[in-house]
Amino acid sequence: MQEHSPKVSTSDLKPHRSLFERLTAFISPEPENRAELLEVLHDAQERNLIDADALAMIEGVFQVSDLSARDIMIPRSQMDVIDISKPISEWMPEVLSTAHSRFPAVDGDRDKVIGILLAKDLLRYYAEDSFDVRDMLRTVIYIPESKRLNILLRDFRANRNHMAMVVDEYGGIAGLITIEDVLEQIVGDIEDEYDFDEEEDNILALDNNGNGKRWRIKGLTEIDQFNQVLATDLADEDVDTIGGLVSNFLQRVPHKGDAFDIGQLHFEVLRADARQVQMLLVEKRSLAYSSEV
Repeated sequence: MQEHSPKVSTSDLKPHRSLFERLTAFISPEPENRAELLEVLHDAQERNLIDADALAMIEGVFQVSDLSARDIMIPRSQMDVIDISKPISEWMPEVLSTAHSRFPAVDGDRDKVIGILLAKDLLRYYAEDSFDVRDMLRTVIYIPESKRLNILLRDFRANRNHMAMVVDEYGGIAGLITIEDVLEQIVGDIEDEYDFDEEEDNILALDNNGNGKRWRIKGLTEIDQFNQVLATDLADEDVDTIGGLVSNFLQRVPHKGDAFDIGQLHFEVLRADARQVQMLLVEKRSLAYSSEV
C-alpha cells in the first residue's frame, strides 16, 4: 500500500519574520510611488547599503522611461554625415578626424539618409582593388522623435542595431541617436572620442578653425580658471564650475548635442549624462563673425 506524504502548507515554507520585522513593516509601509521609492533608495545610500554609483544608475533607469528620443538626440545640424556622391578621398579625412564607428550616408542631399556606413568596412577600401561604398551600406532605422528611450533600448537590443535616425512629424531628419546615448543616461558617461586623460588639464586648446579659437573643456572646470584661460568674465554666484553655469543658463541639465551662445562664446555639449555636463566644446568667435550670425 502506497504511503502518502503529509501535506505541507505553503505558509510553512515561508521564513517566519521576527516581531521586530513585523512591527517595522507596519510602521514603515512599502513605498507607493516613485518619489517614495527614490526616498527609500537615497536613505539606503546614506546608510551605505548601496553605493552612489548604484543609486545613480537606478535613477537613470527611471529617467530613461520618462525621456524620448528628441531629448537626447544629436540634432541634424550637429550630425557628422558622409556624402557618397563625392569621391572617398574628399570625406575620408572627416571619417579619420571624428573617429566615429558609424556614419549616416547621404547621396548629395543631407536630408536623405540612404544608409549607415560602418567605419570598419572602409578597411576594404585599402585592401581591395574594386571597392563600391554603396555595397557597404547598412539599412537605416527610422524612429519618431516621441519614441521613449526604454522602448528604443529594447528595440536596439532585439534588432542588434546601434544607430537610428530620428524623424519629425513631417518625415524630415531631426537628428540621430545611438545605443550609447541611451546607455549613458543609465550608467553615466561611456568613454568616447572626446575623452582625454584625467591627468591632463581641464582645458585643452584646439587648432584655430578660421573664425575663432576653440577649446575642449571639462564640465567641472572652475569658472575662475575658465575666465583666466579664455580671457572672459563669466560669473554666476550660485555655481563654481562651467558645467554648473551652463546648466543654470539652460535651466536644465544639458544634453549631448546642445549648442548655444553666451555672449561671444559658442558652446556645444560634447558629452553629458542624466546628472551633469561632462565635456564642452567652446569657441570664442571674432566680433565680425558674431555679427554675421
